Amino acid sequence: MSDKADKEFYQRASELIEVANKHNQDPELETGAVSASFMYALCKYNAWFSSTGFANKEQMQSKRDAMLKYYTEEYAKLLAAHMDDYIENFDHYRSTQK
Repeated sequence: MSDKADKEFYQRASELIEVANKHNQDPELETGAVSASFMYALCKYNAWFSSTGFANKEQMQSKRDAMLKYYTEEYAKLLAAHMDDYIENFDHYRSTQK
């Protein structure tokens, strides 16, 4: 990835996190509500995005399991890396959050 593409990648991610953080300020929301909405939206988006690579539902159906495997493996890798980072830097991260 070029430096510009890399910067844009992280900027898009930061903008999405800002939206989630804005919703987290709502005192009436139950713990985990924003995370659940975020995951739902990501899954819905990825299902739509996946569909754009096919001409018909039969093609998509034939690749369904492979797509599920890809997305769940990637999510697991990213989540594990971010959890490890938070564990390693727990005191610093928590001290900078409201």
